[in-house]
Amino acid sequence: MIKKIQISLLCLCLLSISVSYAQWTGPKRKPAQRIEVKYGPITPKNRTDENMERFRNYGLGQFIHWGLYAIPGNEWEGVSARGGAAASEWIRSWGGATAPKDWKNTYDNLYKQFNPKDFDAKKWAKQAKDMGARYMIFTTKHHDGFAMWPTKYSDYNISKTPYKKDVTKEIVDAYTAEGIDVYLYFSVLEWNNPNYMGAEPKTPEEKEKFQKFLDYTRNQLLELLTNYPQTKGLWFDGTWDKSWIMAYEFTYNLEKELRTKFPGIIIGSRFRNDEFGKRHFDSNGDILGDYEQGWERKLPAEFEWLDGNTWDCVMTVPPNGWGYMKDWSGLYTKTSDDLIDMLMHCVSMNGNLVLNFGPDGNGKMHPGEDILAKEIGEWMKVNSEAVYDVRHAGLSPSKLGYFTRKENNLYLTVFNRPVNNIVRIAVPKKSTEVPKTAKLLVDSKELKVVHSDIGLDLDQSTYYDVVLPENFNAKKAFVIKMELGAPKTAAEKLMDAKM
Repeated sequence: MIKKIQISLLCLCLLSISVSYAQWTGPKRKPAQRIEVKYGPITPKNRTDENMERFRNYGLGQFIHWGLYAIPGNEWEGVSARGGAAASEWIRSWGGATAPKDWKNTYDNLYKQFNPKDFDAKKWAKQAKDMGARYMIFTTKHHDGFAMWPTKYSDYNISKTPYKKDVTKEIVDAYTAEGIDVYLYFSVLEWNNPNYMGAEPKTPEEKEKFQKFLDYTRNQLLELLTNYPQTKGLWFDGTWDKSWIMAYEFTYNLEKELRTKFPGIIIGSRFRNDEFGKRHFDSNGDILGDYEQGWERKLPAEFEWLDGNTWDCVMTVPPNGWGYMKDWSGLYTKTSDDLIDMLMHCVSMNGNLVLNFGPDGNGKMHPGEDILAKEIGEWMKVNSEAVYDVRHAGLSPSKLGYFTRKENNLYLTVFNRPVNNIVRIAVPKKSTEVPKTAKLLVDSKELKVVHSDIGLDLDQSTYYDVVLPENFNAKKAFVIKMELGAPKTAAEKLMDAKM
């Protein structure tokens, strides 16, 4: 009997691990019964104000990871992350046999070298604009605790470097001038802050110490939003430690304060948790914040997994390469074709794709990032109509590519061109809107549309074929724009054979 109980407990434990791990890799399970949650959502699901509508219409964004970690560039003294170092923006946490002697102290003094002679915020913003980005996220402070703005609450900041100037202000001003909305990344966790602790504070002394850290965090967030009023939202990181999780009353009140003092601010689901320790979604499965912030280097396979939530996906070029990496050799780096596919995957499910850039210590983008920005920008100049301000089309997924919709226009971004040049669109038989006309965005060439009811038994769809010209050549994905209208006739009902 004891053995059976042990096995049952083990199964439950494994199930719990599986469900926790799978929260971003499948549909999220909501509890069968709702419970009272005091520190749950503050704002309603799917806000309808102007700021949130802008967020849902962005389509493409840019993430920039830039800080002291750009100086090592994912390696030190010839040892990279592949040889034992921590990943670029995590390199300060490097320990063990491969770590250089007195490494943390060495890292903590890198600010004395930070003088990015090639940094030009206007050039960055222009590149992002040409790429087609409508919003950007900038790392004001990563886990190392170094502030990329002249904060009054810590001496470990940009004003103490040889560069001295306010990097965050330069970036906010430059991107705003290009019409790109700015969001500020902020890590709660700080490795070198004496008042930070990962474990739950227990003793009066520990509680007093961590309260100092909480007050410091509040002060910095208020300072950022006061200094840079153009800011549209906050992107949080480093909120997984037990100390922060147990500060749920403080974080709840802090979110309320931020929203009161800065109306319209957008906050993702990673900021806080409820009193039961549930992060991103509370114990009833309700989102904690304005959008799902958990799609980090992941994409939902099905639209239904999103449960109607607003969301975006942040994506790297090398695998998990956020901060500057000097050496991309030996790693698969995503192509513009990969990233355009991911972009259309996102927008077809009402999400945004945010592409990460990791500039070097001098303020220059990686040459590979420059190439990607140019290639994506060239594609967007032709096809952005299928990306911006669009919504999920509500059609069955196509093997050929991704559907998006805007008013009575249906777009299909084709990645897999059919060998017979017939692009077949499946439409529900009961649909009151079907493709009436079609053209290519690349050249506005009108395409023939034919109704093809192929008559599969029990098939709930009817089909419309868009015929591509045989002489049409495309080296990248292309977009077919279709105008929707009422069908000429209902699908015919023919007698079935007796079975």
